[in-house]
Amino acid sequence: MQQQKSSFLVWMTQIRVNFLLLAVFLVGIGLAMSYKHLVSVNAQFDFFHAALIMAGVVLAHISVNLFNEYSDYFSKIDFNTVRSPFSGGTGMMVFGKTTPPYVLATALITLLSAFVIGIYFTFVSHWCILVISLTGALSIVLYTPVFQRIMLGEFFAGLTLGSLVVIGTYIAMTAAPDMSILQILSIDVLLISIPPGILTSLLLLINEFPDVEADKQGGRMHLVIRFGRQKASYIYATGLLITFAIIIALPFLGMVSKWMFLALILFPFALNAGFTAIRHPEDRSKIVKAMGNNVITVLGIDLMMAVAILI
Repeated sequence: MQQQKSSFLVWMTQIRVNFLLLAVFLVGIGLAMSYKHLVSVNAQFDFFHAALIMAGVVLAHISVNLFNEYSDYFSKIDFNTVRSPFSGGTGMMVFGKTTPPYVLATALITLLSAFVIGIYFTFVSHWCILVISLTGALSIVLYTPVFQRIMLGEFFAGLTLGSLVVIGTYIAMTAAPDMSILQILSIDVLLISIPPGILTSLLLLINEFPDVEADKQGGRMHLVIRFGRQKASYIYATGLLITFAIIIALPFLGMVSKWMFLALILFPFALNAGFTAIRHPEDRSKIVKAMGNNVITVLGIDLMMAVAILI
């Protein structure tokens, strides 16, 4: 029994279970928007479909985490990082707690399972779910070996584990196969999906600060390596400002109610993270604290957006 418990905890660490809240809250935003839409047209909210979408996105998130660890193990990045609660990998393979074949097999199984769910919604909802699913699947497989080596990692992380999750969830819950794109995707859905996408990109960006040297040795070329920590800190802070600017603008544009201002509760955490990154980009201990405040900012804003839309 103790061995089973130990194995379970190892795999919960390996899949980074504490990071999966991001997927849950992103789906929550899409579900909140779809619920409001369905209520407005006197249509039924399908709780089974909602649970299926949640499972698919969480499985996809697990898959990308595992593919990332698998790649970083063989590139030796995970052997050279100094781990923090937010960066540096789990070290499960490095310490011999799990093995590469099992990690790869689990990554493939979770990816295939998520893709099957996407195929299901392609038939019951709309063909564009297939496009979103294929984009997500390719991003999962190519994220570490390709995108992180050509300065596109942050962009594709924000796109596929950010904006497209929100958009895809909304489409899967509200669309019918015979609808046109213009019928299923409105400007307000697109605009609301932008802040979560930016925040996911920023989550990756600031988490790259402590691992620059190890990433460089492993062949990566992301924004922090390309521009250096100081310039990257300004990119990060600018992203935060743009995010809050959009959130503030949304109610005035008539896209959402003023309950969206609930997300401003997280501004002090974002302010602390931004100023810390700018003032102390080379100080690992301070950056780790900024990373903690950034996690609170990202998850908090995503959650508050979902709550505000429902209200």
